[in-house]
Amino acid sequence: MSKQTSPSTSRPADAEPAATGRAPSLEFTRRRLLGTVGAAGAAGLVVGGAGGAIGAVGAEGDAPKALSTLGATEVAFRRERAGQQPGITTPLQASGHLVAFDLSPGADRKAAAALLRRWSRTAEELMSGRAPDGDTGVALDAGPSSLTVTFGFGHSFFDRTGLKKRRPLQLDPLPDFSADALDAGRSNGDLWIQIGADDALVAFHALRALQKDAAGSARLRWQMNGFNRTPGATAHPMTTRNLMGQVDGTNNPKPSDKDFDERIFVGRDTDQEWMRGGSYAVVRRIRMLLDDWEKRSRGEQEKVIGRRKDDGAPLTGGSESTPMRLDKNGADGLPVIPANAHARIAAPESNQGAAMLRRPYSFHDGFRDDGAPDAGLLFICWQADPLRAFTQIQRKLDRGDALSPFLRHEASGLYAVPPAATPDGYVGQPLLEG
Repeated sequence: MSKQTSPSTSRPADAEPAATGRAPSLEFTRRRLLGTVGAAGAAGLVVGGAGGAIGAVGAEGDAPKALSTLGATEVAFRRERAGQQPGITTPLQASGHLVAFDLSPGADRKAAAALLRRWSRTAEELMSGRAPDGDTGVALDAGPSSLTVTFGFGHSFFDRTGLKKRRPLQLDPLPDFSADALDAGRSNGDLWIQIGADDALVAFHALRALQKDAAGSARLRWQMNGFNRTPGATAHPMTTRNLMGQVDGTNNPKPSDKDFDERIFVGRDTDQEWMRGGSYAVVRRIRMLLDDWEKRSRGEQEKVIGRRKDDGAPLTGGSESTPMRLDKNGADGLPVIPANAHARIAAPESNQGAAMLRRPYSFHDGFRDDGAPDAGLLFICWQADPLRAFTQIQRKLDRGDALSPFLRHEASGLYAVPPAATPDGYVGQPLLEG
């Protein structure tokens, strides 16, 4: 778990999903039950909008009512030109699902293409607030709620579809780490989907619809549920906290950084043209040993991390955004930020500039037999090359991170996430039909 690269819950203008404002339609859709976003939505986010969902369906002639800001926000599924899929630079959502599938026995490249075509069509419908065919009705009275659906391909997908020659080297399996206690049944998979939304019912609705679409073509391998703080729950946008209570995400790369695209997205030098503009996602289920962690004093916890717990500022002083002074020593002659502090070891300056875009969810799956919470982090990080980012940083953490004794890495996956679907295409089409 790399402290230096968690995303903030703030929503920068260049990453803000647009609330669209389509005119009302006679078709039966989720949005129609509430009314359309209207003129305020067409201009962007609704400021000081309606305070909640409308509980009843209006008559057909009723004037449309505005959704709340939370429900109205829509993220585009398709891109006019090659660009990243939604759910990578999209601001963190409150509710998430991660799910992996294996292609069914006998399913080939043609069947995989048909499945991705169905999934892309369903994702587009759901993300725009429309109900797909055979809808379950779970989210009928909700708007898009910043829903994103992101698709990726695992290492084994290329074997199953006869596309080994088009498998990127960057998708080679991750090395073993000493802290790993991985469950093979909850790792890897031919196909991977990330779902995020600011409403839990909207997120579940998408999960269920995509699972139904897979029937006959792919079988569920594993599924995990996560959550984050709901946007608007704090007085002002701020970096989220993890289940250890730490401000988690201070140094995440920002789209405004001059080298952001180079670090996070696949560039022109790739030998796999279908991945240009895409990214690689590393997914890890990391259980936190919260009973052990919570026995430590705040001072001890801060030395493990290298930052203050109340505001995320480095132990060398300043505010959360103040750069760490890794060369500063205390009166005892020792580094103020300990040599094995998580923030020091994971910092780009400690790893030849290596960085990754972290976009995790917390999870809580009940309690274990010993009463300890089965809780922690669904770690998701994005990079142009996992070997130069995640693997390089994790190897260093593996050798002496003070946080490692409080973590257990229990599941893992690596996925090639191609660019977004074009207006008339589907995700992965250049690979499957190229």
